[in-house]
Amino acid sequence: MKKVLLTSTALVAFAGAAQAEVLITGNAEMGIYNSDGHANDNGGDTEFFQDVDVDFTLTGETDGGLAFGANVDLDEAGNLGDEDENQGVDVFISGSFGTLTLGDTDGALDWALTEVAFNSGSINDDETEHAGYNGNSGLDGTFDGQILRYDYSFGDFGVAVSAEIDDSDDNDSDPILGLGFKYQFDFGANTVGVGIGYQATDIDDSTPLGIDSGDWEAIGASINGGFGDFQAGLSFLTVDAPTDVNSYDHIGVGVGFSSGAISLSANYGEFDYDAGEDSDGYGLSAGYDLGGGAAIQLGYANGDERGTDEDSFSFGVSMSF
Repeated sequence: MKKVLLTSTALVAFAGAAQAEVLITGNAEMGIYNSDGHANDNGGDTEFFQDVDVDFTLTGETDGGLAFGANVDLDEAGNLGDEDENQGVDVFISGSFGTLTLGDTDGALDWALTEVAFNSGSINDDETEHAGYNGNSGLDGTFDGQILRYDYSFGDFGVAVSAEIDDSDDNDSDPILGLGFKYQFDFGANTVGVGIGYQATDIDDSTPLGIDSGDWEAIGASINGGFGDFQAGLSFLTVDAPTDVNSYDHIGVGVGFSSGAISLSANYGEFDYDAGEDSDGYGLSAGYDLGGGAAIQLGYANGDERGTDEDSFSFGVSMSF
């Protein structure tokens, strides 16, 4: 039996420097799941499910008030020296000028848009892994996934620019450049947020990455709102690729309800491809908060992935530390 000891907060002092903070958080999940055609496909058999994730957040501040830090997700972080070493790790510097982040972070398009999954979630992420779901990542991760993003907020308005460069051998693709804007309207107890983002690149003909060469372009927009116990959102994303089979329009809609210990959510999305079969699907989740960071979660998803049916469900307990 393995034993894991998590310390919620540790303070580390460095000689000649202000005190820095290292925050350790984590979550664990246990239960059952059944998945056929889903991202975590197990052939349609009901099996046990367990997962553990640990996150480190390191922060500090210079004598002049400049904040700096790093985030490490041990569940996703790659090994040093391999091509995925940037996964799960990002470093940032922040001040009155804004925030500069480098690593496994959102590009400007994804930063500006809001996803349509709300509330409880599920241990197997059924509601965000179905054939119709789009997380608004745009062109993020086309190369090595290491993104440099600058963002600045003043009042309810925010703006961001980003870049992801191709560092593969013998390739000369253009960087993926992104631009995003978002604004939040406050109406007393209710809020409405809007966002719009854009990304583009030109993939070189000699690419060794297995990606269609030519011009790629993505533009998206979202609107979401909170109205008492309810949340709702709508997102739209269009990707213009060098081939019709990879070019699509996507629309997603989601609603969520939360009252006391109970939370519910539902979302639907569809991909309309310029060529070939389309994809669509929906996801549902329900949760009951047990207090102290533990919750009972139920998830279900159903979809059609370009002609292939898929469905999944999961039930279990999620624990946050």
